[in-house]
Amino acid sequence: MLGWFQALLPKEDNFFRLFDAHAATLVRGADALRNALEGGDETPHWCQKIVDHEHEADEVAREVLFAVRRSFITPFDRSDIRGLTNSLDDTVDQMQKTAKVITLYEIRTFEPHMRQLADIAVQAGALTVEAVGLLPTMRKNHARLNELTERIARLESQSDDLYDDGMKALYTAHKGRNGDGDALAFVIGAKVYEHLEKVVDRFEDVANRINGVLVEHL
Repeated sequence: MLGWFQALLPKEDNFFRLFDAHAATLVRGADALRNALEGGDETPHWCQKIVDHEHEADEVAREVLFAVRRSFITPFDRSDIRGLTNSLDDTVDQMQKTAKVITLYEIRTFEPHMRQLADIAVQAGALTVEAVGLLPTMRKNHARLNELTERIARLESQSDDLYDDGMKALYTAHKGRNGDGDALAFVIGAKVYEHLEKVVDRFEDVANRINGVLVEHL
């Protein structure tokens, strides 16, 4: 009877499987975001893909949080599991917010710095997937995990510089010679930049969560 009951309970490896699935939605979302910023008629299609991936992430997050409630044994502290799950979810949520702005204002052309920020998000996604995949063997791979999270932090620093450069270029492009520039275009462009920069910020939040788990379990 006890064996039957235990068979119904979530296993530790199921948590890691769910973390991997959650991280994968970030990669797909970042890829879709980068494709959306190519502009043109395909932009709405890629924005919808981002929304789809955000829904996938929500489903995984719900499964993780349900498993936390019904599990006697978890791979690490329950608060860390919730924190990591929330950080992963916040990242793809921020991509969805970016897509919402693009859709709302029917944007079809994007600045080079915007695409570069999306490139950084794609890189951060790849690093995040690798880092999450190493969590089951974190003691063995702690050096690589530290390296991955440090690289994500450096990408976030690069994104800050790109944001500043992009905003400066945007202002220059729309200020006009006599103070009669296109203020609306500047405001809309600034919103896109703000959301893109926050996407990379959220990836750093995930990296910080992983670092927190490492500190507590090594």
